[in-house]
Amino acid sequence: MYVEYLRYSGFEMQEAANGMDALRQAFEEPPDIVIMDLSLPVMDGWETVRRLRECETTARIPVVALTGHVLADYSRRAHQLGFDGFLTKPCLPEDLVAEIHRVLVDTPSKTSH
Repeated sequence: MYVEYLRYSGFEMQEAANGMDALRQAFEEPPDIVIMDLSLPVMDGWETVRRLRECETTARIPVVALTGHVLADYSRRAHQLGFDGFLTKPCLPEDLVAEIHRVLVDTPSKTSH
């Protein structure tokens, strides 16, 4: 649902089936921003972001967590590990668009590769 709404809102989207696929795509063609679930098969979102942050090519890509995990500690942990934003599902698609815009405006140096 979120992917379709973002496309409808004018974003170009690529989808990854799991964390390893997300890494491969980010290394091949770094995106402007990553929307990452924390619970992914093969490699979870926590590890995927850790690896993105380790590589010079992908370290500055802004990443927003979009997750069903609502534990209070998750948001703090996500920011400590390098996530730039954190939303819990379900959220309104408009809220995701607003968070994407906020992160891209608040972290302009991260979008220059």
